[in-house]
Amino acid sequence: MILVRQEIGDVLRDLRLQKGRTLRQVAGRASVALGYLSEVERGQKEASSEILASVAEALDVPISTIMREVGERIAVLEGIQPFPDVVPDDLVASVDVELSLR
Repeated sequence: MILVRQEIGDVLRDLRLQKGRTLRQVAGRASVALGYLSEVERGQKEASSEILASVAEALDVPISTIMREVGERIAVLEGIQPFPDVVPDDLVASVDVELSLR
């Protein structure tokens, strides 16, 4: 059985790590309890739309990017589409911008 909350958590964790941010940093910026965000990333808790929007903002990523990635991962799990072998352009661009600001 595919759990959407697990895929959301995996995407949030992957984006956080790509941006080089700690769980504590993202939780602080999103005004979300550290333990709760950890549970969301591990797929143990459902994230409300408000929490998801706050975390997306804390990661400087549009919520549409997060939801698109979740949808693509679920489609792969359902066997609807093959696993992409490239990183989406919008994720590459956001990481490139982030790195250039350092």
